Amino acid sequence: MYKRVLLKLSGESLGGPSGKGISEEILAAYAREIAAAVKAGLEVAIVIGGGNIFRGLSGAGKGFDRVNGDKMGMLATVINSLGLAMAIRSEGVEAEVFTATPMMPVARYYMRDDAVAVLEKGGVALIAGGTGNPFFTTDSGAALRALETGADALLKGTRVDGVYSADPEKDPSAVRYDELTFDKALEDHLKVMDQTAFALCREGNMPVIVFDMNAKGNLSRLIRGEKVGTLVHV
Repeated sequence: MYKRVLLKLSGESLGGPSGKGISEEILAAYAREIAAAVKAGLEVAIVIGGGNIFRGLSGAGKGFDRVNGDKMGMLATVINSLGLAMAIRSEGVEAEVFTATPMMPVARYYMRDDAVAVLEKGGVALIAGGTGNPFFTTDSGAALRALETGADALLKGTRVDGVYSADPEKDPSAVRYDELTFDKALEDHLKVMDQTAFALCREGNMPVIVFDMNAKGNLSRLIRGEKVGTLVHV
């Protein structure tokens, strides 16, 4: 169904049930899912959040300067990307970490053509550091990289199985959508991603699929064309 995708993972998902730190079990499970998809012919670029280590916005509410807090959050995404890259390599698939700001020799400086070259050779490009600027979330970074790398879709892997009409943990009558338009999501104030990322995807005609990355086999099922999660489109 797709040739190339941008997979957005939350930092909290790497932390396991607590959402903190890095769970070796989750890391290994994600690596297996991603490696299987790549071996099946999918080109995968990845953007990971850093909320399991540090979140700049919440830090700002506790006395941190927002700009420096966001810089700390960017570094957290690099740590997560390095860990996932190692786990993917252990599954027999090459993985390269790129960063939005120069960080040699820790990782390569992100250049669109270099990242695409890795994808075309059957490797995984993990693009860390968000957009490289404060006041932008990793959702925005994921939307930007999806458009830059020519992805067919942005896959947002979370711990929930799609987009709901309300918070399913608070409202038992909440309904899950199989698919919806960007306009419908805006009209109903549905939380697909932050508004900047949402606008980028909408204007760039970039489909977004929100799905449960923790359900074994979901990524493979999705790329085979099965209905998994919620599809958001123009």
